[in-house]
Amino acid sequence: MKNFNFKKKFGQNFLTDKNLLSSICADAEIGFGDQVLEIGAGMGALTVPLCERASKVVSYEIDNELQPHLLGLGLKNLTLHFEDALEKPLSEIEKDFDGEYKLVANLPYYITSPLIFKFLESNKLKSLTIMVQKEVGDRIVAKQGSKDYGVLSLSCAYFGQAKIMRKVPRQMFTPSPDVDSCIVRLDIEPNKYDLDKQTYFKLIKTAFKSRRKTLLNNLSEGLNVPKNALSGLDFDLSKRAEQLSIDDFVKLGHLLNKFIGEKSHDKR
Repeated sequence: MKNFNFKKKFGQNFLTDKNLLSSICADAEIGFGDQVLEIGAGMGALTVPLCERASKVVSYEIDNELQPHLLGLGLKNLTLHFEDALEKPLSEIEKDFDGEYKLVANLPYYITSPLIFKFLESNKLKSLTIMVQKEVGDRIVAKQGSKDYGVLSLSCAYFGQAKIMRKVPRQMFTPSPDVDSCIVRLDIEPNKYDLDKQTYFKLIKTAFKSRRKTLLNNLSEGLNVPKNALSGLDFDLSKRAEQLSIDDFVKLGHLLNKFIGEKSHDKR
């Protein structure tokens, strides 16, 4: 597609290297029988190899100017939606799939985090393989105790196992972005932990609200509970959030649920 006007507002940085595009499909382990959701079809560079491997591909593209080009590809197992996938309810998106699906995407950088959080709410998502900024990839796979470890790392870890599949230098894109990228894959493991999502996410967000503060300080302020009351928990709250593993957070979440439940009972 010649003379295309790249739109900065849509974060358009396209890939054209066929070897890399094929590798992305391999990273996602796309094969016959798979249903695939692609966010950001662009010019169809990734859409085509996805359709060659999968039984069904549903692709979203926000830029209507690309509609004639994408429809002109003539891909029989492709369903195209020219709308914003972030704005469309998840339940509506998933009506295109009868069963599990895999999400594969070269994402505009500005929608990475909201899109991840949106689709982690799915009960049909089998895996997520996405192109992200290298620094975001480092945060997703970060381990306990590292500077990149935080809410995003723990959010992804709650739902499954994430890993960086490959690094992608900025020169591979047209136009070239200002940063390098990487391919991250997250395999979903349903019901991996027995702590409910509401408690878990409230806890990690509260615990990381001020990274320099101890758990005791953050939890006391965030939960509006006196420090002396929290100090009775069977947990070392003198640590900072980055020192805790996901198992530690799950344990702490259960303790807090019990503590809050007992306090509510005492008020009756």
